[in-house]
Amino acid sequence: MKMNQTWKKHGIDIRPGMRIKGKWHKKTYLIKKTLGQGAVGTVYLCEYQGKQAALKISDKSSSMTTEVNVLKSLQKVQGNRLGPYLLDVDDWEAPNGMKFTFYVMEYLQGETISTFIKANGGEWVGVFMLQILEDLEKLHRSGWVFGDFKTENLLVVSSPTRIRWIDVGGTTQVGRAIKEYTEFYDRGYWTMGSRKAEPSYDLFALVMVILTIYYPRRFEKGPKPEVTLLNKLNEVKQLKIYRDCLKKAIYGKYQSSAEMKQEVAATLYRVQRTRQQRKGTDAKETSKRPLLIETGSIFFIALFYYVFSLFLP
Repeated sequence: MKMNQTWKKHGIDIRPGMRIKGKWHKKTYLIKKTLGQGAVGTVYLCEYQGKQAALKISDKSSSMTTEVNVLKSLQKVQGNRLGPYLLDVDDWEAPNGMKFTFYVMEYLQGETISTFIKANGGEWVGVFMLQILEDLEKLHRSGWVFGDFKTENLLVVSSPTRIRWIDVGGTTQVGRAIKEYTEFYDRGYWTMGSRKAEPSYDLFALVMVILTIYYPRRFEKGPKPEVTLLNKLNEVKQLKIYRDCLKKAIYGKYQSSAEMKQEVAATLYRVQRTRQQRKGTDAKETSKRPLLIETGSIFFIALFYYVFSLFLP
C-alpha cells in the first residue's frame, strides 16, 4: 500500500502485534490491524485494557493537532454524536528515534449506508437525510465544514440506528479553502461551484452520497457534468419525492443545512397528507395506494428517528 511504503521510507513498519506507548500518558496500545490510510496518517485497530479502539498516527503533527481540535469541538457541540469519541492524544518515539503524533478514538462498528439501504429498504433514505442534515446544521453553526464528506466516511450503527461519521480529517473552518476532498463528491470537480468551505459545499456532497446508494460504481462526469448529474438523479425513481430538494442542493440554492432539512421534512409531510386525502377514493385510485402507503411509512419512520435523535446525548 502507498501509505505503508511511506512508513517504510521513514524506517517504520507498523504491524499487528506491535505496541505503541505514549510518551506523556504512558498508555500502551496493541496494534491489531490497519483500518485505513489517507493524506495525513494511518488508522489502526488497537486494543487497550481489553477494549478495542482506533488509533491514528502521523508525522504531520500540525495536521493531527487540527483534527484533534475538530474532534474536541464536535464533542462540545454534538455531545459526541457526530464524530467518534476522542479517548487519548499523545506522542510516540519510534525505535529509530523519530517522533510521531497519535490520537485514539472510539472504534465504531457498523455498515455502509449503501449496504444498509439495500438490506432494509429505500424508506431509510429520508431518515438518514434528516439525521445528516441535523448534524451538519450543528457542525456548520460551530464554524466548521466537513469538507471530505463521502460514503466512506459514514457508518450506520445500531441501538439506535443512525449515521455516525468516522473520519474528520477533511474538516475545514468556514470561509477557508477546502483542504481535503474526494473528486466524485467535490462540486469543484463537477464545475458546480468553488471549493470554499461553506454549508452549500457539504450539501452538494450529501447529494453525491445519496446517489452512490443507487450508483455504487459511481459514474463519469462526461463533457457536460451538469447534464450528467441531472440525468443520473432523474433516472432514480426511488428519489422522485426528494428530487426538487436534491436539485437545489446541487445548485447551491440552500443557505444552510437547516433550510434543506426543513424542506425535506415538509416534503415527507406533504406526501403523507396526499396519502390521507386519497383514502376512500374510487377504484381508479386503488392501484396508486401501495406507493402512497410506502411513502407514508417513510414519513412516520423518518419522523420517529428524527425526533428520537434529538433526545440522544
